[in-house]
Amino acid sequence: MNSHSPSPNQPDDDRPLVASLCGTYLKKEMQSLYRQIANLSEFRNVVLAEQVQNLEQFPFSPVIEMEKRKEPRYRGNFLKRFWYKHVLKQWPPPVAIGHVGNAGQYYHPYDLVDRLAELKPDVVHVYYGHKAVKYRRMLEAAGFPWLVSFHGVDVVKFMDDPEYVADLKQVFAEARLVLGRSDSLLERLRDLGCPEEKLRINRTPVPMDTIEYRQRTAPEDGSWRLFQACRLIPKKGLFTTLKALPTVVKKWPKLKFVIAGTGPDEKRLHEAVAAAGLEANVELLGWIDQDRLREELAKAHVFLHPSELTDTEDQEGVPNSMVEAMAAGLPVIGTTHGGIPEAVTDGVDGYLAPEKDPDALATTILKLLANPETLALFSEQAHRSVRGKFGFSEQIAALEACYREAMSGGAMDSTEVEST
Repeated sequence: MNSHSPSPNQPDDDRPLVASLCGTYLKKEMQSLYRQIANLSEFRNVVLAEQVQNLEQFPFSPVIEMEKRKEPRYRGNFLKRFWYKHVLKQWPPPVAIGHVGNAGQYYHPYDLVDRLAELKPDVVHVYYGHKAVKYRRMLEAAGFPWLVSFHGVDVVKFMDDPEYVADLKQVFAEARLVLGRSDSLLERLRDLGCPEEKLRINRTPVPMDTIEYRQRTAPEDGSWRLFQACRLIPKKGLFTTLKALPTVVKKWPKLKFVIAGTGPDEKRLHEAVAAAGLEANVELLGWIDQDRLREELAKAHVFLHPSELTDTEDQEGVPNSMVEAMAAGLPVIGTTHGGIPEAVTDGVDGYLAPEKDPDALATTILKLLANPETLALFSEQAHRSVRGKFGFSEQIAALEACYREAMSGGAMDSTEVEST
């Protein structure tokens, strides 16, 4: 076991123990996960991860890096091995076809079962649905109550793989509770077959007290700053904004669209800005830390987040950066997509346009910029509305209530589900 800090089992701390289980602790964009992991009140917490990164950015104690195990070689009937591995593409096989150690046992690629046996957590929280699929058999072998939270892309990832979908249904059957970041994600989980009684909302906690609020006013010289902070991926609607922008800058030539973030679309985004001749109006900051993010939120006039459903049906929950922007007093121009309408009320604290419609987006942006009184009103109302919906202590308390419910038996379905 590679541990980055001492054991969590301190004799003077009798709070129940949560084991937070994730693939990577933590990627730079996972600020929202860190807020939950590091700020539990009624529970102790230990992190188990396949990889450990960015501890300087996300300091926490303890973080345990699981050890990877070599995959065993299954011996036995050649035809059965060939059938399961190359025809059914189901490997390791679901039944014993030979022997390796104890015949019929499933391969556990990490030492998770042993680590949980040592820690004896009261509940395990698996971050991301596809990770729950990966760890399910190990969690079953360990025997501790567990729940899983879905965050967005994990309601569409691998859904073209029938074997994965079958495993996901087993996750729904075996998890005590299934959490989603937004009502729209919960709806998607219902469609995928998750029992209604297991679903719980798990909104992102936003530290409102650390975000400086300022009511926004129109710039006297027309130097508008429209800001978006996000991963540079298709569902964020960045290319739709670039198509809308020429219409907007005809009216406001000093306008800047400022983008903070990195991701797989970064190169293509730079090329699209150049191709559209928008170098003077688009500023790409790359990844920025929380201090710089606060500075950019303070300078901006409007927050953009025109998310859209992708060709792979990747959808948005409630974007964390958007909630933080609203807390800072930024009106939002977004889309009627995913969980965005759960945070932004059209005509109250922002405007919502149809997704994937650059003309409608341009019209919506111009509508807000043309009305300074509306801008100031939306600014005040954005700040007020998110404090009620996404308050830090309220959301941590809601998560801990889910932990207590899972410990006590959760919403377990009484129907026995046959293991595949």
